Amino acid sequence: MADTDMIPDDDAQRAFDAFTQAGQAIDRAVWLARMPRADGIARLVALPMPARAEVFAYMPLDAQADFTRLLPEGDLATLVDGLDADDRADLYNHLPPEEGTRLLRGLTPEDRADVHRLAAFGEATAGAIMTSDFATLDPAMTAAQAIDALRRAAPDSETIYRSYVTDAGGHLIGAVRLHHLILAPDDATVGALMDKAPVSVTLDTGREEVARVIARYDVLAVPVVDAENRLSGIVTHDDAADALQAETTEDFQKISTVMPFSQSLRDAGFRVLYSRRIVWLALLVFGNLFSGAGIAFFEDTILAHVALVFFLPLLIDSSGNAGSQAATLMVRALATGDVEMSDWGRLILREVGVAAALGLTMAAVVLPLGAWRGGPDVAMAVGLTMVVVVMIGSLVGMSLPFLLSRLRLDPATASGPLVTTISDAVGVLVYFSIATAVLAI
Repeated sequence: MADTDMIPDDDAQRAFDAFTQAGQAIDRAVWLARMPRADGIARLVALPMPARAEVFAYMPLDAQADFTRLLPEGDLATLVDGLDADDRADLYNHLPPEEGTRLLRGLTPEDRADVHRLAAFGEATAGAIMTSDFATLDPAMTAAQAIDALRRAAPDSETIYRSYVTDAGGHLIGAVRLHHLILAPDDATVGALMDKAPVSVTLDTGREEVARVIARYDVLAVPVVDAENRLSGIVTHDDAADALQAETTEDFQKISTVMPFSQSLRDAGFRVLYSRRIVWLALLVFGNLFSGAGIAFFEDTILAHVALVFFLPLLIDSSGNAGSQAATLMVRALATGDVEMSDWGRLILREVGVAAALGLTMAAVVLPLGAWRGGPDVAMAVGLTMVVVVMIGSLVGMSLPFLLSRLRLDPATASGPLVTTISDAVGVLVYFSIATAVLAI
């Protein structure tokens, strides 16, 4: 990030000093990320531990990477040692190999192995966003023993409000809430107090699904198990919320035919923005050539009835708009799990009725304009076309996300611009075909 894009140094100093005295870690992180890097590093290392690690963890990954490259090795080792396991792994994955090696140099062999293990999972999976900082209990423990164990584990655990019970082989067999332990008699066993069927996810569960599980069951964290039901980590609600926000941002980018990028819009450079936008724009240009070819094919009809050209943008835009509406509704419904592949038949039949009603209503609006501009024959061609293209656009917008899901592709790719391009090409052919047939009578 260029220094010219950052807040003035004096203002940054005053703001950061105020936050240092009385402010949240996330607020301090925002100001540090916006300062010139040398000043930000000086103020970061001036903070006491563990506040330094807490503030650093809230900074965007791009800013964290910049700080990692510039921090002296001793300060970096102290900082990384204070980070949570999942935050270390996220930063490690964001760095080039040589910087990643430097990052791990100050960690213990056990912590280095933990980072490598967490960093090995797919980016959009539960394994990638889980942490290994969690507390486990033995089912034979008494409530008093469990509380004492949690008191010792608390400094190194992300949460102790819900702890997980494992057997000697590390298999997840239950979960117990802290307030149940506190309220129970001292001699009550964890095995008697625990929930014997805790909700869990697997290492390869998608991060969107993890967030839905946490929201559905209203838990602060969800355990992550391997194929043999061994407890591998936990995903906390805040990490799930961050992952869901990242997924939502990625979906919005795809819906706008922008190839996903991880930087914030404020920090993204010219090269990133250009490269992520030009690919789909160039592809859609070729798609729009079909619309031009359709117009050229019906050149004789257009020359004989010039009034038809007046309604062309109106009709194809209506088709594209209807398709974009349907696609947006369907993409979001698939993303939230509101609909599944098995719902396609019922939804497409309903969409036929809805699209027909929309098309007839819009045709009623344009018929008088068609009669005034080109006479009853042109009005008939425009009205019929409006009904047909709105139905086609809606059905394309509704069906394309389902098709992409069936092909195991992201349904968000069925975006407004893509649906619009398809609807435009089809709309041109439909319009002039109907007009040629009606006007030839």
